[in-house]
Amino acid sequence: MIYLTRRERFSAAHRMFRTDLTDEENLNIYGKCSNPMWHGHNYVLKVTVRGEPDPETGYFMNATRLKDIMLERVVEKLDHKNMNLETDFMAGKVATTENLAMAIWYELELPLAEEGATLHCVRVEETENNYVEYYG
Repeated sequence: MIYLTRRERFSAAHRMFRTDLTDEENLNIYGKCSNPMWHGHNYVLKVTVRGEPDPETGYFMNATRLKDIMLERVVEKLDHKNMNLETDFMAGKVATTENLAMAIWYELELPLAEEGATLHCVRVEETENNYVEYYG
């Protein structure tokens, strides 16, 4: 089994909040990340896929194809956007890094499978100190 990881970057704004709570209640749960005026991060996204290499090509997935899928399905939908308001796969979700990682997984799982790769891990680095890994 071989594992291939691709890194991409994007910048996005978000607000962590629940619509059924007041601003004060959201502040108590999410702290400054519930700022009604939004805030943003420079995210690093790492996607790891796995598979068995083809004896003829030497790989199970072309890394350029992995890049293209990540850009089309995720990065273009998030980069320089407000993920709460502009990103279809985050609609109706609290914009935590945990929910973002899971949503990215579901955006990528089928297109990668169609390429013969199995999605292994989605890692979203929100800051240099905080990241989430989701393994499905």
